[in-house]
Amino acid sequence: MAYDHQEQEQLDSFKAFWSKYGSIITWVLIIALGSYAGFNYWKSHKRNQSVEASALYDELQTAMIANDNAKVQRVAGDIRAKYDGTAYAQMAAFGAAKAAFEANDLKTARAQLQWVVDNGNDEYKSIARIRLAGVLLDEKAYDEALKVLNGNVLPQFAAEANDRKGDVLVAQNKLKEAREAYVAAIAAMDASNPGRQVVVIKLESIGGTAPADKNAEQQKAAQKAAA
Repeated sequence: MAYDHQEQEQLDSFKAFWSKYGSIITWVLIIALGSYAGFNYWKSHKRNQSVEASALYDELQTAMIANDNAKVQRVAGDIRAKYDGTAYAQMAAFGAAKAAFEANDLKTARAQLQWVVDNGNDEYKSIARIRLAGVLLDEKAYDEALKVLNGNVLPQFAAEANDRKGDVLVAQNKLKEAREAYVAAIAAMDASNPGRQVVVIKLESIGGTAPADKNAEQQKAAQKAAA
């Protein structure tokens, strides 16, 4: 009987607890389960979007190989309209810009790159700024190209941005500023960078002198000290 009495007390205590907090606990569980289900749906939706966008991007690449600029632009537009939240939208814009540029459609190339500048992540934005400046250089829109390059560019793209800036300044016959831009580009490049020598040639062609390679100087100093 003692056991039955103790069990009844526990049951009464539970009933009192549930009467007081049961509604709250139920709503917390509903919210938690709903959030979990929503998160799983979101993951599934994102995964499906990525798969679908990837298939379209493959179609875009095939069109690029075939030099079908019209189809490239159409597919890029579809990807951007349906999957603008994926990396494929930015990649497609780059591909569409390249196809348009090669088709001598600079207006479209410019628009595609501007979209990445406006909507891409920081890395893609930096790349798009450098490529957009190149298109503007071909259009002789020099001031606009410099304005694009003076926007936010990640440090890892500083060399390419300064190299492009030097090209624009040379086109404007601003050789002093161009030399400064090329020197900055070289300084930001590793000695093993294959593009470094190209920038050195451009710098020397307008009367500049390439800065000494710090690593090479350090190696020479170390060899001299060892001797």
